[in-house]
Amino acid sequence: MIEFDDNPARLDMARVHGWLSSSYWSPGIARDLVEKAVRGSHPLGAYRDGEQIGFARAVTDHATFAWIADVWVDQSARGQGIGRGMVRWFVEHPEFAGIRRIALNTMDAHGVYAKLGFTALHRPNYLMERLSADAQALLRPVQ
Repeated sequence: MIEFDDNPARLDMARVHGWLSSSYWSPGIARDLVEKAVRGSHPLGAYRDGEQIGFARAVTDHATFAWIADVWVDQSARGQGIGRGMVRWFVEHPEFAGIRRIALNTMDAHGVYAKLGFTALHRPNYLMERLSADAQALLRPVQ
């Protein structure tokens, strides 16, 4: 059975850092930056038999907007609906009830999140971003 818990003290930060530093969206990210990001957001761990097997977090004001980020499931537990379960936890949790917009980024899991009501942007021309030099370097097209 999978347990979801948003107690930040329970997170295995070494494991979370290992996962995120190997991801396509934050390769090589420093541990202190991961810890700062977790402190500034609403983190969630997924656990099986007390071992952490997943992580996600929401950057939110708990009123109008939430951005779900860093959804990660350990390789040994993938394909079991845990990633979708963590996102569902945020979407259905009472602390997130009534939030007007919940957003996330994904390169390859659109079908997973569509089942939870996520769609392409309704007004993509309304979205802008400002990237640091490091982020720009990460997003350069692969040649």
